Amino acid sequence: MEISSNFDDLVMGVHSIAEAINGSKRSSYKLYASGQAFKEIRKKVQSEKLGQLESSHEILSSHAIQERAKTYCEKLGFNFQRVPSQAFLATYALDTLSVDIFYKRLSKEKKVKLICLDQVTDVHNAAAIMRTAAFYGVDYIVVSAKGSFGKGPSFSRIASGAIEHVEVVKCTSLPKFLTNLEKRGVDCIGLSEHADSSLGEEDFKTLSEKVCLVFGAEDKGLSHAVTRVLKRKMALKPKGLIKSLNVSVATAITMEKIFG
Repeated sequence: MEISSNFDDLVMGVHSIAEAINGSKRSSYKLYASGQAFKEIRKKVQSEKLGQLESSHEILSSHAIQERAKTYCEKLGFNFQRVPSQAFLATYALDTLSVDIFYKRLSKEKKVKLICLDQVTDVHNAAAIMRTAAFYGVDYIVVSAKGSFGKGPSFSRIASGAIEHVEVVKCTSLPKFLTNLEKRGVDCIGLSEHADSSLGEEDFKTLSEKVCLVFGAEDKGLSHAVTRVLKRKMALKPKGLIKSLNVSVATAITMEKIFG
């Protein structure tokens, strides 16, 4: 089966597809769906977006949807997993922001919420973090060019449309980036189980209007290089016998405390 378009991204999950269609970042796409899935997605699409949807979809059988998705995945280098909800969106990948563009924006904005992920490579954790970040109105998620999560159909499905609302910034050196944030008046706080200060005991009323929360990989935590440049580090102190949390859960608790 030949794929004629130059689309380089796939979006799966009904909510993620609807958010992608309703957003302003996806100017071109093709929806492949069963008749029932198309009706469900159509209900979630804004009225002004229906015209493009009507001209940019194809109704297929359940088997044909899986085969079409498999062909796309093979072409684009994604691991094929059975398509949920009998629908997927072929489109163009969203751009990531360069550090230079981000700094220009930062200088013009009065209030900014950032999340920095230090070597968080697990797609499920990263997507869950992005979904929570969108819930708390985070503006940017920053990752290093190496040692970060990829994107694709699994990520879009788990993130449930959040990728349409939270921009991703890629930097070559996260320690250098964090140092530059501090110089630009951003309060940077790292979450580390080795920190002496407890998140639950801190008062964050004195924080500036520009705040960056930094989280490390679940197995290793913050890297030594990142830990060295962070002036402020906090820990989530356990109240029971389990001493650690999944990183996506830890980020959610921290965002509620500081951004909630």
